[in-house]
Amino acid sequence: MQQYLDTWATKGVFGHFTDISDSNLAPWLHVDDDVIPDMARIVGAQDSEVAVMQTLTANLHLMLASFYRPDANRYKIILEGKAFPSDHYAVESQIRHHNLAPEDAMVLIDPPAPEESPLLSTEHILAAIDAHASTAAVLLLPGIQYYTGQLFDIPRITAHAQSHGILVGWDLAHAVGNVPLHLHDWNVDFAAWCSYKYLNAGPGSIGGAFVRDAHFSRPRLAGWWGSSKSSRFAMANSFEPINGAGGFQLSNPSVADTTALRASLDVFKQTSMQALRERSLKLTGALEEGLKQSVASECYSIITPADPRERGAQLSVQLNPGLLEAVLVRLEEEGVVVDERKPDVIRVAPAPLYNTFEDVEAFVQIFGKACLDAAAEGKKEGHSVMAEGGKADKGWSEIK
Repeated sequence: MQQYLDTWATKGVFGHFTDISDSNLAPWLHVDDDVIPDMARIVGAQDSEVAVMQTLTANLHLMLASFYRPDANRYKIILEGKAFPSDHYAVESQIRHHNLAPEDAMVLIDPPAPEESPLLSTEHILAAIDAHASTAAVLLLPGIQYYTGQLFDIPRITAHAQSHGILVGWDLAHAVGNVPLHLHDWNVDFAAWCSYKYLNAGPGSIGGAFVRDAHFSRPRLAGWWGSSKSSRFAMANSFEPINGAGGFQLSNPSVADTTALRASLDVFKQTSMQALRERSLKLTGALEEGLKQSVASECYSIITPADPRERGAQLSVQLNPGLLEAVLVRLEEEGVVVDERKPDVIRVAPAPLYNTFEDVEAFVQIFGKACLDAAAEGKKEGHSVMAEGGKADKGWSEIK
């Protein structure tokens, strides 16, 4: 980042075209191309199928503008009922943009028994696809569900929907940099993601998009950065799209954001997604075991799938009613950073790139004490938030 700032301070606009001395950064004209090979490696794609551009919801809109082309027969978009709000808004507005009614054209997949489990089995998703097979145009699902942490079976769901003539897109916000992806081999049609979660580039930083090579010629919304480099600065108003996902770009990317992504990808280059996945399974498994064996385990339940193949580096922990606010205050006081999803869920993510077993151990101990203190306080106020009794804490060395 300092190298970028030094270039901006000393070269100004010439930073677009000249090699940047005393720096490993590409000239700004090539700043997006510079990170694409490493990004493609993380998502399992050909370089030409990946564009580093815009932000997540903007990329979803750009992809839907190209892939959602409703007609009298196929006009529905299938998504999950508890989709991240921005995904829901994007789909609903795209449907309205085509003068269709969301109540007719938006199919929401909800858990069959939400009072028992918020999870969506693969079979349930496939059945929903079958029910709308002749009228669905696009299926859009998250690789990992943001609330529950459930990792969906991307290749199987993709193949099943495509067998019915449905185009398939994935929101990979919580999956990219978290679990191994093979978008090209899985024959995914399109995907979009951000870089501020597991890719560590910072809040609101630049996102990414995947367009399978078979779709490079699809209609799209156009902008100057999607035009070939030879024509980009000619100012001739003749759009010559880049042959690939890069042809779907609009504005030139933020060099500051892309530099932050460059820094993160340089760290990812020192390992592999498979190695990170192996470590992630161990860390998340240790977290699960620690939470189950904690003396405070009756204060909460884990709603993320127990099968490691169906989750990434995230466990969503549902607290008993009335505990959340007090527990969050205690965690913050102890320097523990987690994410909340009201009314009663926290998301705990031991990221394998930089979290340790010691971090997991510290969390389990701090969280357990916070839960017990909150439960005791709740009892004083006249309502029970924890079943009577408790379990002895299992030694951490035994868990590991």
